[in-house]
Amino acid sequence: MNVVQKSIADSASMTHADISTDTDWWRGAVIYQIYPRSFQDTNGDGIGDLRGITLRLPYIASLGVDAIWISPFFQSPMLDFGYDVSDYEAVDPMFGTLDDFDELIALAHKLGLKVMIDQVISHSSDQHDWFKESLTSRDNPKSDWYVWADAKPDGNPPNNWLSIFGGSAWEWHSTRRQYYLHNFLRSQPDLNFHNPDVQDALLDTVRFWLDRGVDGFRLDTINFYVHDKALRDNPAIPEQERNTSIAPEVNPYNYQNHLYDKNQPENLEFLKRFRLLLNEYGAAAVGEVGDAQYGIELMSEYTSGEDKVQMCYSFDFLSEEPLDTAKVKRIVAGFDQAAPSGWSCWAFSNHDVQRHASRWTDQVKDREAYLKMLAVLVMSLRGSVCLYQGEELGLSEADIAYEDLKDPYGIQFWPDFKGRDGCRTPMVWTRNRSHGGFTEGTPWLPVPNEHLGCAVDVQEGTEGSLLEHYKAFLDFRKKNTALIKGDITFIDAPDNVMMFQRSHSGESLLVTINMSDKPIEVTMPSKLSMLDGGTFGAQLNDSKISLESYGALVAKIDTGSSTD
Repeated sequence: MNVVQKSIADSASMTHADISTDTDWWRGAVIYQIYPRSFQDTNGDGIGDLRGITLRLPYIASLGVDAIWISPFFQSPMLDFGYDVSDYEAVDPMFGTLDDFDELIALAHKLGLKVMIDQVISHSSDQHDWFKESLTSRDNPKSDWYVWADAKPDGNPPNNWLSIFGGSAWEWHSTRRQYYLHNFLRSQPDLNFHNPDVQDALLDTVRFWLDRGVDGFRLDTINFYVHDKALRDNPAIPEQERNTSIAPEVNPYNYQNHLYDKNQPENLEFLKRFRLLLNEYGAAAVGEVGDAQYGIELMSEYTSGEDKVQMCYSFDFLSEEPLDTAKVKRIVAGFDQAAPSGWSCWAFSNHDVQRHASRWTDQVKDREAYLKMLAVLVMSLRGSVCLYQGEELGLSEADIAYEDLKDPYGIQFWPDFKGRDGCRTPMVWTRNRSHGGFTEGTPWLPVPNEHLGCAVDVQEGTEGSLLEHYKAFLDFRKKNTALIKGDITFIDAPDNVMMFQRSHSGESLLVTINMSDKPIEVTMPSKLSMLDGGTFGAQLNDSKISLESYGALVAKIDTGSSTD
């Protein structure tokens, strides 16, 4: 019996809730993001795989999360590490097989975990059979499955659109004597969503995974699907108005107002088709809105009503801009006002940005207390939550030497921007095993020595550790439905104190968080009752809340009392 089979067998005797048939399961769910290359290697090649995820599912279930999201594992030339898909219905051999995926789904469901996977459908790899056929001529059956356009009379690209990875978003192809569009790498041609056959084919690939038991999808670059059919030039953004907090100034992509290469109104019609398919299976989707200027606005559009995607997230909480009470209120209240019937999915870290354990801690005196406070904050806001692997361990951003870089974005803009490899280094499971227990081989990215002291076996069962704090708050959250599905109302509070009310089905909770490194006292006009497990460096005496530095308190507002 191999280690994965043993993991499945061991789980059979465990007591877990059956997978819920509630189609509203996604609302308030906590989703654990897995970057498969860096989670667990089981065959010694230094790259994580599906069997490694299966092996570690009991650990994920022990955290108390509701679902997992697995970043791409589809067949791919891996020029963008799986976000360049060459076959939407095949597992890349480096990650395993479809049988391995089926085993993963079976165990996840046995453990009470929903499974969400990435769908990268704004573009494919140039190695996809669709593109190989499309490029052969201007009149083949798939000639317009991608975005092709003639050169200008002087031979220049059709317009001024830029690629996120630098340079023009257009690449010349000599066979067709035309340019094709690529918003990302030139090896990632954009699919033509104006063609209904393309939409049908992509939805068929979604159905393929739904039929295998997938519970939902994370939709990569959801606002890039549809382009302006007239191919109009993007206007420039005045220098003083550029938003460089999310994407660095070194990239000229941020010089344009991207009115025409993305964010098109026709996108909504495709999302409605996508939602109808999801509804057949009771599945859910969370869309990534990649736009520094219109993020909240697009999130509200894409989640409003009940006919598009259930959730979206933007990069508003993923920027380098310091986190404070004003920023939290602006982002959360802004979304709530724009889409009162919509639903957000908040994240502080993911595979594309510097880990928040480094991004926001430069001036922090007590790093671990600060990270505990952030965990309470993100899991108490109205919305669902994505936790990125290693976040619960407090992993810092790794400093990767140039010769070890793998990320094409980082290589392109080095040394001013070091790319995304620093947040993609392997998970650390065991302090005293080679490479933190991730692999017996040579890891595809190095494991930083400073991560070893944060390993799972160091923190698991250790009172006061960050890992145990995550587990405790997740358990507390599940016992208080208002934190999961409730409305949110922000309350005026002293400087550096975040205070809001979460209300659901007649129950109201008050969340009070000290975002500073100094003790603070707050007097409330309403009567509060303590909740078991709701105190994190805080005390309640009558209506006086005493908060230690980075302390938090979640208390029940007594019936008949209000903080309004």
